[in-house]
Amino acid sequence: MAFIVTARKWRPQLFNEVVGQAHITTTLKNAIENDRVGHAYIFAGPRGVGKTTTARILAKRLNCMSPNGGEPCDKCDACNNFLKSQSLDIIEIDGASNRGIDEIKTLIESVKYSPTSGKYKVYIIDEVHMLSTTSFNALLKTLEEPPEHTIFIFATTDIHKVPLTIISRCQRFDFRRIEHDEIKSLLAKIAKEEKIKIDDESLTLIAKKADGALRDAESIFDQIVSFCGTDVDVKILRQMLNLIDDEIYFDISDAISNKNFKTVYEVSEKLYSNGWNFIDFINGLVEHFRNIMTVVVTETADLIEASEAYKKKYISLYDKFSESDLLRILSFLTKVQNELRFSQNQKLKIEISLSHLIGLAQSSTITELISKLGNSETGVVKKKLREIKPTESPKVESVEKTETFKIDYPKKKPSQQKKIVDNKTTEKPKIEEPARTVTPDNETLENKSSSKNDSTDLAEVKPEAASIETIKQNWSFFTKDVVKEKFLLESITSSHPTTIDNNKLIVEVAHKEDVDVFNNAKSYLNNKLFETFRTKLSIYFIEGNLIEQSEQEESQEIKNTETDDIFNNHPVIKAIVKELGGREIK
Repeated sequence: MAFIVTARKWRPQLFNEVVGQAHITTTLKNAIENDRVGHAYIFAGPRGVGKTTTARILAKRLNCMSPNGGEPCDKCDACNNFLKSQSLDIIEIDGASNRGIDEIKTLIESVKYSPTSGKYKVYIIDEVHMLSTTSFNALLKTLEEPPEHTIFIFATTDIHKVPLTIISRCQRFDFRRIEHDEIKSLLAKIAKEEKIKIDDESLTLIAKKADGALRDAESIFDQIVSFCGTDVDVKILRQMLNLIDDEIYFDISDAISNKNFKTVYEVSEKLYSNGWNFIDFINGLVEHFRNIMTVVVTETADLIEASEAYKKKYISLYDKFSESDLLRILSFLTKVQNELRFSQNQKLKIEISLSHLIGLAQSSTITELISKLGNSETGVVKKKLREIKPTESPKVESVEKTETFKIDYPKKKPSQQKKIVDNKTTEKPKIEEPARTVTPDNETLENKSSSKNDSTDLAEVKPEAASIETIKQNWSFFTKDVVKEKFLLESITSSHPTTIDNNKLIVEVAHKEDVDVFNNAKSYLNNKLFETFRTKLSIYFIEGNLIEQSEQEESQEIKNTETDDIFNNHPVIKAIVKELGGREIK
């Protein structure tokens, strides 16, 4: 017997044998069993997914003499005649070679005749989108009201080319691409039946090369078996299909982690010497980092189209890259994809792009940096904080940081008097500020006019030495941070700390109902208090009258403002500032 290609030899003959289209085959079987068969169907979808096969099984079942539920028996005369292509009641037409008006007129004339032996006369028109506009128009009336014994089944890969007037007269079924694992499973079954030895990695490569088309996968399988015989070797398979070795992609990701620029030129030379396409390489590299991103985000390798061996390697890269790093890498590679198509020297472009990729610095979010800084030693924290001016915000040099931030230092109370001094007698007053966990930049901000030995830093306040004055002075700063994180605690901005008694911070609030709200959030507030002031205190809220106190503070603020205006306009002070270079100490 002559050789029959796998796609024909293993073509499904029953609805249950159709791979990956259960949503369609189940509907058709139920329609047949419930006697709800339509007069026209249109099957749409990509190539090699079972459109024509399903149409043939449907036609065979409609004329089967002894059906098995919704399935044909494949044993009766009608089924045998169809399998031998001798059935007169099932007519298959190629839309590409019978697209003219004359062929459609002939078809319309033959529709009126009854089937010879079966119950229905079934017309299967493959690639129906190839019919001309006049042919479609001539078919409209017959398609809308055909004889009771006539059924039309259309198949197309370009449904958008079929007129809407035709689609509206048919029951439309959209076929989907065959899943990667389903293709591997079927090929493994065929290889077992054909006594062909093939490993999982080879099946994975075939399934990926097929791109969702089962017929393509079976054609590639035949080609490989012809080349390798009954024992398929993955190395020979890669050479035959000219596929890029996946290990190269792992070499690139390792080079990025280790900052190894030498790998760039080794990979470039390997691509060039093997004759691999540079665009295919970039496409594969994008898929590689997409797979890493999938593992990092989902913490599993189930969504990756790869062999089991490579899935384990992807899992090992879980902690090598952060989400932000991978997004930057994928964005960069997508840009390279577009630029590479128009490059005159693709090899050089690849080398430059990979060098840029390896040179990218790893990014860290502000949250991560704060966490690291919070876990560092106290001495390191003090040193970093001393390098920041209270009146300036630290600059962020690194472009890789994904968040921007600004340090809002608490405003000075109006009661504090301004002091004007000259360059010769500079004395920096003590500023009490909360020891916040910030992310200082590598660039230091130095106070050029003040002596380093005279500076007093907020980080030097020891946890046990935090005073009620410090907390009162910066309480508004603390409450603003709380409201940013917990907007339901917005009324805390009107609270006021009073005393510290036996490691208990007593805070007055204006309304009694707020006491219960804040006490319920005491655990969070205690942690926030420690984070801000670096002192272990337990907050207790009590009801108090804050109206009189706020009026007193407002009166004092007005008084201090008036004093400051008089102080600033004094002619002697102006002369000191202008002639001697004096400055105001805040």
